[in-house]
Amino acid sequence: MAVDCFPDGTPVDPWFAQTEAPALPDLGTPWVLTEHGVAADGGLQTTAIQRVIDRCAAEGGGVIVVPAGTFSTGALFFPAGVKLYLAEGAVLLGSDDISDYPVVETRIEGESCRYFAALINADRADGFTICGGGAIDGNGLRAWKAFWLRRQWNPACTNKDEQRPRLVYVSRSSHVTIAGVTLRNAAFWTNHLYRCDHVKILDCVIYSPAEPVRAPSTDAIDLDACRDVLVKGCDIHVNDDAVALKGGKGPWADEQPENGANERIIIEDCHYRFCHGCLTCGSEAVHCRNIILRRITVDEGFNLLWLKLRPDTPQRYEYITAEDITGRVDHFFQLRPWTQFFDLKGRTDKPLSTVAHVTLRRCRMRCGVCWDCERDDARYRVTDIRTEELAIDAAETGNPFWAADAAR
Repeated sequence: MAVDCFPDGTPVDPWFAQTEAPALPDLGTPWVLTEHGVAADGGLQTTAIQRVIDRCAAEGGGVIVVPAGTFSTGALFFPAGVKLYLAEGAVLLGSDDISDYPVVETRIEGESCRYFAALINADRADGFTICGGGAIDGNGLRAWKAFWLRRQWNPACTNKDEQRPRLVYVSRSSHVTIAGVTLRNAAFWTNHLYRCDHVKILDCVIYSPAEPVRAPSTDAIDLDACRDVLVKGCDIHVNDDAVALKGGKGPWADEQPENGANERIIIEDCHYRFCHGCLTCGSEAVHCRNIILRRITVDEGFNLLWLKLRPDTPQRYEYITAEDITGRVDHFFQLRPWTQFFDLKGRTDKPLSTVAHVTLRRCRMRCGVCWDCERDDARYRVTDIRTEELAIDAAETGNPFWAADAAR
């Protein structure tokens, strides 16, 4: 039997094959919200829910159980030892008032800074788990409409300017599981994991609309300096990237200790209904290595594999494989400079980036452009791009400029 390996030949750890979602009895002592004074009455329950979370932690930990019903809340903070279970028919509905999300030290868009907390927050919470058959709803419509209105007034406004919360933010935690839940209508990014390892996101529905009001920057999964991550069996429809690999930005990003690499990431057996990038490296990333995207069906997307190369950030994208993908995208492979909010911050030379050891195999796709790529030897070097058994029905071939170099 062939051994499953990462693109650089390292064997995949057996941990990746263990994909059974945890059951409620496995999560510890249950704390059912309605048994502790929390009502699904339409009123904001932030303080009451946080009180239950804190009591659970103080009494040795366990699992917060959200029963059937809709519970409105602002930002919630889960300490180590406290998990979250959403029963069938349960909804945690986020407030659409940004004042219900405190400003905290956090991580956003490749930088450590002060910004608004997410709806669900867990820091240094090894073993943190969100599971069950219920939903977390970010109630993002008000923020989406406000964002596009702001863009009309100021086209240069950033994603942060509209001041909107993420849905789930987990940081500096090991053995994190998000399984079986619906994560929808995020005001900003849906799942953001920073400096986490051994993360499993299993069989989730992740949804934010592309119409009639586009939900801006509602990436399904943002992995920020994470390692050993499995995304499996998810149904994704978002108005931005399905999985985006981040890790830092700026002219000295590779030297700053708060930044880091994404390593040993597997995304498999997922159904993408609509997204911008099926797998995107950047725009805030310094190093991505040993990344696998496989057995994905794409109904509609802008890019299958999207490598964003910031001319103000030194980046390495290496040992990346996309295989056994079917469906339709506008661009099969996009590799171009990404200059949004470009800032060398006084650095006089241009950081040099590298792309190497990228394999695309056994993909059957329809697309507008197969190779949407721009050569820029002064900013980045591209080597060892391999293709095997591709069946690409493309209106335009595009520019696989590395092929001419290899033929010399």
